[in-house]
Amino acid sequence: MTTKLRFTDFAVGQVFRSSERAVTADEIKAFAHDYDPQPFHLDDAAADAGPFKGLAASGWHTTAITMRLLVEGGMPIEGGIIGAGVDELRWLQPVRPGDVLHVESEVLEVIPSNSRPGQGRVRAASRTCLPDGTVVQSWVATLVVRG
Repeated sequence: MTTKLRFTDFAVGQVFRSSERAVTADEIKAFAHDYDPQPFHLDDAAADAGPFKGLAASGWHTTAITMRLLVEGGMPIEGGIIGAGVDELRWLQPVRPGDVLHVESEVLEVIPSNSRPGQGRVRAASRTCLPDGTVVQSWVATLVVRG
């Protein structure tokens, strides 16, 4: 069981790494069907002729996988991951069937609350990566962390 962290446990420079998760063609198509129904996410033939030259996950699917990996222990925050905003969201490489992803997050800033002692915001840069270190997505998030 992962120890859950409170605001006072965070320090600039800390790095967290999530577990890994493989992406399947079926889940790429299912997510696209429900949330991003574009041909290059839904259909193999259309994907082959499309901009990614093969089936690729929606960027929003990659973002959802990233969130799941963080929640499952990649950023073990007591009370859950409460976002106050995301900056600099970038989809750098297409995610393909068979890709195995993990998330690496680094604490950039720890900002104490003026009105709630022991609580505050944590700014963290997260990179969603393939096993060889290729970054497929990056973002900087501001998180609300309780004491």
